[in-house]
Amino acid sequence: MSETRKYLTISALTSYLKRKFDADPYLEKVYLTGEISNMGRRRGRHLYFSMKDPNGGAVISAAMFSYANRLKFEPEEGMKINAIGRVQIYEPSGTYSIILEQMTPDGIGELFLAYEQLKNKLSQEGLFNLPKKKLPTFPKKIAVVTSPTGAVIEDITRTVQRRYPSAQIVLFPAVVQGEKAAATIIQQILRIDELGDYDTLIVGRGGGSIEDLWAFNDEKLARVIAAARIPIISSVGHETDNTLVDFVADQRAATPTAAAELSTPVTLEQVISRLNELQIRLNLRMKQLVDVRRQRVERITQHIIFQQPDRLYTGYNQRVDQLCHTLTQVLQQRLKTTKHQLMLLLQRQLQVRQILLRQPQEHVQLMAAKLDLVSPLKILKRGYVLIEKDSQVVRTINDVQRNDTIDLRFSDGMAKAKIIETSDLKNE
Repeated sequence: MSETRKYLTISALTSYLKRKFDADPYLEKVYLTGEISNMGRRRGRHLYFSMKDPNGGAVISAAMFSYANRLKFEPEEGMKINAIGRVQIYEPSGTYSIILEQMTPDGIGELFLAYEQLKNKLSQEGLFNLPKKKLPTFPKKIAVVTSPTGAVIEDITRTVQRRYPSAQIVLFPAVVQGEKAAATIIQQILRIDELGDYDTLIVGRGGGSIEDLWAFNDEKLARVIAAARIPIISSVGHETDNTLVDFVADQRAATPTAAAELSTPVTLEQVISRLNELQIRLNLRMKQLVDVRRQRVERITQHIIFQQPDRLYTGYNQRVDQLCHTLTQVLQQRLKTTKHQLMLLLQRQLQVRQILLRQPQEHVQLMAAKLDLVSPLKILKRGYVLIEKDSQVVRTINDVQRNDTIDLRFSDGMAKAKIIETSDLKNE
């Protein structure tokens, strides 16, 4: 009798094994230790890699979904880790893998590793080596970012009031522990920096574990402090505690009291003492200057010039006389030269005028000669007489009548006559 065998499909076998894996309580939560291998397969927010046994050749695929929200450190190739997850079979390929829920570095704390990794990153960027801003010597307003209920603000206020009471302390309350701490601290620092009327900023909180102080290792907070315009003092934890804020701040104080002392470099007593010292030095210096000036005035008053002040202007008088004499000579010489030049110019003008008038004169003389030829006086000299009646020249017989008195003008005199009788030559 032949045995009847039932053959399974690969899908059926894989489905059976998956149900076994899912139902096995030992595979629901597995604790594994191993080294990270094939790192770098990141798909969006998910991380895919392999875990291998450092003592053998066994390898298992691993995946962690939304790993950025689960891990504070950055997984690296070859890092030994302790992981917690569930084992499952992926049916399409028939492969099994572990889906991780938690992952921590083996032999070192997760937070400490994350701190070291971020510290190295910021150090390589040069963020810790930026020039540190100088704290003001005489601050007027000091801003403090810390918890409003802790001892930090009390210690700072008490110390500042004791050392430099004229400085004003302004609290900007913030959460200093927990997930929201970094965001509130950043918000207050940006607000203070934007206001621009504060001289110094203190960021601080009391001591605690690395978990308590973790907000001060936030990368964004470190960059905000490094970029701030206001000088910042870090006072986080105790003297042995170190956070990233300590490396980027302009000054680091071990305690809140030390932070208050750094923010007030000099005390009021030191200021007063220094002012008194400067006052004494100023008075002494002024006395020295007055003595030196007095001695100089005394030496000047003994000078021969003050004994015989006329010496100041005797030489100037002589110089003025000399200049006046020289000026007179120069003026006389210039006057003489000008006079000579004017005479020459006048002679030239007369010569020119004579030349210009010569022709008109000759013409006038010619015309006068011609006029003289027809002159009545010339005619009178030849025996003619000019007869006038009532100052009017008598030209015809008709201009006179019997018994008219007439004036006779001779070449050498005048005579009066009376008309006895007239006759017209045309009637004869």
